[in-house]
Amino acid sequence: MARPSGHWAAAWLAVAAVLLLSAPAATAQDCLSASFSSGRSFLRCNSLPVLGASLHWTYHPENGTADVAFRAPSGSNGWVAWGINTDGARQMAGSSVFVASQDGSGAVSVLQTVLESTSPSLNNGTLKFGVPVAPAAEYSGGAYTIYATIALPGNSTQQSTVWQAGPLSGGSIAPHPTSGANLQSTLSLDFLSGAGSGASNSRLHRRNIHGVLNAVAWGVLIPLGAMIARYLRVFESADPAWFYLHIACQCSGYILGVAGWGLGLKLGSESKGTTYQPHRSIGIAIFCLATLQVFALLLRPDKKNKYRLYWNIYHHAVGYSVISLAAVNIFKGLDILKPASGWKTAYIVILATLGGVALCLEAITWVIVLRRRRRDADKAPGHCSNGAGWQHQP
Repeated sequence: MARPSGHWAAAWLAVAAVLLLSAPAATAQDCLSASFSSGRSFLRCNSLPVLGASLHWTYHPENGTADVAFRAPSGSNGWVAWGINTDGARQMAGSSVFVASQDGSGAVSVLQTVLESTSPSLNNGTLKFGVPVAPAAEYSGGAYTIYATIALPGNSTQQSTVWQAGPLSGGSIAPHPTSGANLQSTLSLDFLSGAGSGASNSRLHRRNIHGVLNAVAWGVLIPLGAMIARYLRVFESADPAWFYLHIACQCSGYILGVAGWGLGLKLGSESKGTTYQPHRSIGIAIFCLATLQVFALLLRPDKKNKYRLYWNIYHHAVGYSVISLAAVNIFKGLDILKPASGWKTAYIVILATLGGVALCLEAITWVIVLRRRRRDADKAPGHCSNGAGWQHQP
């Protein structure tokens, strides 16, 4: 059983890696496979790095215009916006934007406005670039799509694009959040080549690394190690292989988790005035509990020691607490990063699969344990095969 057990653990790690690493591919696929109403189609697309948005366009070099479709998720009580900062600055102030929202009856409209400051008047007016065709917008499937044809400012394909999302208040456009992803929604985009670079791509990359490290460590390796300890130990031929597999998963998970946790602290220290307190507090709690588990190994009593039972209770309680808190915190992290749906879907699939396998193994191992107990009872001294029982001899 030891050899199959090793293959089983390796297979799970491979499945987890494929699902997590395929999330960026899913993001690209979401962009390329998007469909639009009225038979519209676009030659290029870019899955924007934040707010779950995407930009689709067709550039016409003969007249320097571009047909654009901007799509971003939002509730029906929210608004989304996309535009260009003609000054070349990577900021909302000074940008010419299209804002899509809907009224109480569900009618969607597009506002064209220049954001003269960080507290704009939002008056409908003329933009700083040409708009040959009147813009349009629609709301479907929990997302707004803005359609526009624009004359690229300065007849240049390199433009500083901006986008945003926020709530409605009393049917009017209300200020968007001033933290996290809402402060990172800028991209320098080449409408000819499709290449783009964000103002905070390096930081966003580190945030993604932080998320992947913690998802793999606390969300995959640690639960997998716990499953190995709970279920493989039932198979007599897997002893002591299950123990070493358990230690390998837990130590690997702890090392990767601490690396991700440290990167998270570093990112937090760089975000002055922006603190995701619940996510941060749960992360610190996970680190402390996991570190206690590591040091508790040094104090593990012998199997025959009368304190071993209490140590086991402590070990299991802390371990399952770490797994539960990690699952909650990973979802909180995904809500903060707001990646494309592929990332959250990948983690949900991993959780569901681990849970399903655990339920199956729980049933299988209980059957094995009960049969073993019955077999041991049959072999007990004084047991009669005819079921008549036994009598104590003086």
